[in-house]
Amino acid sequence: MMRLALVDAGGANIGSVRYALQRLGVEAQLTADAGAIRGADRVILPGVSTAATVMRRLRELDLVETLRTLRQPLLGVCVGMQLLFEHSEEDDTPCLGLLPGQVRRLPTDAGIRVPHMGWNRLRLRLRGSDRLLDGFDDGEHAYFVHSYAAAVTSDCIASTDHGGEFAAVVRRGNVMGAQFHPERSAAAGARLLRNFLTMEPA
Repeated sequence: MMRLALVDAGGANIGSVRYALQRLGVEAQLTADAGAIRGADRVILPGVSTAATVMRRLRELDLVETLRTLRQPLLGVCVGMQLLFEHSEEDDTPCLGLLPGQVRRLPTDAGIRVPHMGWNRLRLRLRGSDRLLDGFDDGEHAYFVHSYAAAVTSDCIASTDHGGEFAAVVRRGNVMGAQFHPERSAAAGARLLRNFLTMEPA
């Protein structure tokens, strides 16, 4: 049986992520124990909070180095994805540094509402195929709630647009992230979680 660790980083979406996994027939272990996280087959880092708040909790729990040195597949969700990068403009926060790049506040141009809340279309940016997005079509909808986002880089495999294009799904080897909420994104969200749980490690 696969061991799935759900990092107890204090995010408000932990319960809904856990329930989404249960709907897929997977029971995640909610844990802040470094040994349990290192011993898991898959790790999910959720987060609905600020980058500074979650990073502070990870430091208090002495989990920063644990997450930085994981070899198994890791999926960051929402703020959990933002923490995969080097730095966030939100409260000038150093992050995990597993992916190069900065997380910046969404632009507040005329007619652009921040926080960004609602359904947006995904733009697939794959040169080939990626197992994390198996079964996804260009233009598929996902549900977003956030004020900060990462730029589109070579690690971005799907993007979306809200006052400018930004990364919606990223992957570099076993490090993956979704800016949208898979637990609130209906069939598309369930598909992304199922792909993460069943894909072969890099």
